[in-house]
Amino acid sequence: MPSPEIALTQRFQSAFVAAFGPEHADADPIIRPSQFADFQCNAAMGLAKRLGKKPRDIAAEILAAVDLDDIAETPEIAGPGFLNIRLRTEWIAAQAAELSADARLGIPAPAAAQTVVVDYSAPNVAKEMHVGHLRTTVVGDSIVRTLERLGHTAIRQNHIGDWGTPFGMLIEHLLEVGEDSAEATLLKTDPNAFYQAARAKFDTAEADGAAGSSEDAQDGQDGQDFASRARRRVATLQSGDAESLRIWTHLVDLSKQYFHRIYDMLDVTLTDDDLAGESSYNDQLEIVCKDLEADGVATISDGALCVFPEGFTGRDEQPLPLIIRKSDGGYGYATTDLAAIRHRVRDLGADRVAYVVGAAQELHFQMVFTAAREAGWLPESVEARHVKIGSVLGEDGKILRTRSGASLRLMALLEEAVAAARTVIDELRPDLPEAEREQIAHDIGIGGVKYADLSTAHDSDYTFDLDRMLALTGNTAPYLQYAVARIRSIGRKAEVQGITAAAAPRVENGAERALALQLLDFGPTLEQVGAEYEPHRLCAYLFSLAQAFTSFYEASPILKESDEELRAGRLALAQLTERVLVDGLDALGVNAPQQM
Repeated sequence: MPSPEIALTQRFQSAFVAAFGPEHADADPIIRPSQFADFQCNAAMGLAKRLGKKPRDIAAEILAAVDLDDIAETPEIAGPGFLNIRLRTEWIAAQAAELSADARLGIPAPAAAQTVVVDYSAPNVAKEMHVGHLRTTVVGDSIVRTLERLGHTAIRQNHIGDWGTPFGMLIEHLLEVGEDSAEATLLKTDPNAFYQAARAKFDTAEADGAAGSSEDAQDGQDGQDFASRARRRVATLQSGDAESLRIWTHLVDLSKQYFHRIYDMLDVTLTDDDLAGESSYNDQLEIVCKDLEADGVATISDGALCVFPEGFTGRDEQPLPLIIRKSDGGYGYATTDLAAIRHRVRDLGADRVAYVVGAAQELHFQMVFTAAREAGWLPESVEARHVKIGSVLGEDGKILRTRSGASLRLMALLEEAVAAARTVIDELRPDLPEAEREQIAHDIGIGGVKYADLSTAHDSDYTFDLDRMLALTGNTAPYLQYAVARIRSIGRKAEVQGITAAAAPRVENGAERALALQLLDFGPTLEQVGAEYEPHRLCAYLFSLAQAFTSFYEASPILKESDEELRAGRLALAQLTERVLVDGLDALGVNAPQQM
């Protein structure tokens, strides 16, 4: 069951062969929606350059060769050579009937299912997730949901920060306050407070040590002792000391409980099985360095082991180094990321790898990808993509923060969204049971936040505006959720009245045609989202579909229609719309309440 664009593309490419020869079989018909018809073929201008003829003459030859009798009315030549195409209403109705009977809702099965590794979320252990983690988490989760809906295997990788220098500081602080202390419980409820306490103690020690004295010599000595112990603890941890690893494991386990609270709140699909933190590659870092050096990909420069990926230069026009091992023997993000990409290709069998990470990391990832290709760890057959994530801004146009200037806690933001939605639900639907109002508020509040993020191109910044996110008008989750709730309400009333939907949707008038055409575009849209990692395209599609349904609902009465056959056909069209809206929202990770 091809979509209109695909069906038309096939017919026009056959026409190009018939009119101009097989060497033109690959010409793009450039089928686009048109305000003057349903679609437009814009190929004449490009073919005119190839063939040395006038575009309108080319359009006439295409028109003579193309066979669209069963799909469309005879196209009209417009302007310099555009072909305006109006589809036959009966063909649209037949396609809608096939779509209604298709469990996949027109989503094409992939020619070859792929394994796609998606790296997303990536919070730090013992640090609270802030608003900056929102986008990497919800965009990444929408991508894996979409890939799975298309029939690919999506492997989630939550590359958490769970190793390295800060852990010496955290372990020593935990030992000082006691693992069973009230302060230690902050790791489950307010991990940032625990981290900041450890950091303040460490920074104070550093300052006292640099000054050589303090107002309280004893306190200064204690502080310096803490800093020294923290540094020693890092080396002890990295050497595999059993007690240090036990405490480290305790820190990670406590942080996992916090991560789960956030992920449950956001309705994302990450689990402990998806954790692939920095620590999981620790035993590979030395091997990575040895292999790169042995193969001549990495060389020593100023005491550090570096790769100089081809094509990257600094402001001084000198080759830019990717430091694999520091001059002091330590490893950095580049080492871990190279170990990770080798594991994802060799062990996980990735056909594609997507890194849903902040846009500021673009240079780093491009250098890592190039280095991995030079090392032979990332073959040309495997696509590696940095899905660049923009920032969440406040009303002042700057990165969203608290009034004190601190990063805004993600949990606080989510709770505020749910509370705002609950206020509206309590006011408008006091008749609903408490538990149902609570669930609806969650779906609207969290859905509104996620959708506002997803409906913006992932590499663009956007302004966080809770009022707009929760509005029932415009391109928002509540608008789409309300469309679903309205259709479900119609279904419940139809059931009470004994009205049954027809086997196939009714498509006759203009509003029905417009809605059916939108429905037929669901599969191709989802396919494009999965190929390009662009959830905002799915949001735009669903918004257009909901608008088309609103126009249909106003123009084509359902329950009030006296003609039984017409009523049943329109109900079928509405219920098909519900299925597509719910399926599309699910791919975004947005729930659709039964009623609002």
